[in-house]
Amino acid sequence: MLCSSISQLMRVLVTGAAGFVGRQVCEMLLDSGHLVIAAVRSPTVTRLDRAGLTHLCVGDLADSIDWRPIVQDVDAVVHLAAIAHRQHEDEIAIFRTNVDVTRAIGAAVALAGRRLVYVSSVKVHGDESRQGPFHEDDAFAPEDSYGKSKVAAEAELRQLVHQCGLRLTVLRPPLVYGPEVKANFLALLRAVDAGWPLPLANVRNRRSLIFVRNLADAILRCLEAQHAIGRTFLVADGEPVSTSRLIRALAEALGQSTRLIPFPPHFLEIAGALIGRGETVRRLTRSLEIDDSAIRQELGWQPPYTFEEGLRLTAEWYLAQRG
Repeated sequence: MLCSSISQLMRVLVTGAAGFVGRQVCEMLLDSGHLVIAAVRSPTVTRLDRAGLTHLCVGDLADSIDWRPIVQDVDAVVHLAAIAHRQHEDEIAIFRTNVDVTRAIGAAVALAGRRLVYVSSVKVHGDESRQGPFHEDDAFAPEDSYGKSKVAAEAELRQLVHQCGLRLTVLRPPLVYGPEVKANFLALLRAVDAGWPLPLANVRNRRSLIFVRNLADAILRCLEAQHAIGRTFLVADGEPVSTSRLIRALAEALGQSTRLIPFPPHFLEIAGALIGRGETVRRLTRSLEIDDSAIRQELGWQPPYTFEEGLRLTAEWYLAQRG
């Protein structure tokens, strides 16, 4: 079923606007004619400088901020700001930012009668899909502090839905890649580009991914669709890929030859655990697959970029910054 859409242009507050996903969301909103208020730590941390964009300096989100007067001047909020890629000893900081700040923003949005699109994570369901793809109504089973904080944040927002009528949409993406990607995906890009032999030829897992501009497009669709209010959606590029296929596709996009060596995945995981990299290796060998048919059917959403196009654009950025 296709949804009805909001035709008028909006003033949208974007938290985490200077981040990897946030910059793409701001660009897409501006390209669509919307006005954007970019919540950033300082006006120098984002490279966006366009008509229709206003910087709002909020400093450290974990500090006490009164969001009520801020959201009074907007039509909707996209909440992206979060702490990720941290170790367990940072759990207090993770929960302060990912849960307490989310609750404060949600309460202000509810009081003002505005809309909130909250970007959560597939990690609320766990780090591995063992019995087929995850669906939106599957049980929560987070395995790290980040996933647990996203579960807690979603719970806080749903309490506001029931208590205050918060107009909420939740998106749960898998691994996001694209220009300016960091962390493990960037490390994989470097390894493939360097021509390192990788013992991953026998890995036949299924991992869902999403190109950053596809995620930004899904966020925009949720903002513009009335039917998205009250819904939670998983979202991805399309069919999941194995790690071996991903490496081959990356090598082709980078203009490199593929150097994959056959090796039993089970032994890889044992070796990874012995050197303290067990979690990293399991991300390469295990499956994390989602079913995003709900957003496609209910909102009529289709990713504007294919998996191959997303990798090509990511590779072009990587090669340019490497040079």
